[in-house]
Amino acid sequence: MDMTNKEYGKYVNAKSKPSPMGKNLIWAFVTGGLICTAGQGLMNLFRTWGMSESGAGTSVSVVLIFLAALFTGLGLFDRLAKHAGAGTLVPITGFANAMVAPALEFKSEGFITGTAAKLFIIAGPVLVFGISASVIYGLILCLLQSL
Repeated sequence: MDMTNKEYGKYVNAKSKPSPMGKNLIWAFVTGGLICTAGQGLMNLFRTWGMSESGAGTSVSVVLIFLAALFTGLGLFDRLAKHAGAGTLVPITGFANAMVAPALEFKSEGFITGTAAKLFIIAGPVLVFGISASVIYGLILCLLQSL
């Protein structure tokens, strides 16, 4: 069956069912909001325990990363993401999931060549471009301030 890319695109579009965008948007908004609300609740809790603002913020980040990694390992994060979509990609939880998921997928290949080698397969480019962009923006800011 020889098809051009255009014909294949038409075929795929004809076979795929439309996604309920309104429902997906609401689920993403609600789920992301709940994750952020939980983070704010943890922040308030840590502050009432006497932590400084920055200490409480760091603790919230650590707890959210740990929980996202744990839920990914238990298979719960994927089930939630299936229904919540982009709402689970609130940066810190999505990043933790992006780190753990490839490592789990390749654990059968061994600790070094599987888990450790694949740990940064998705997060690596994010780190490279994020760090590079911050350095470039920092240099531009320094140049503009020196003028």
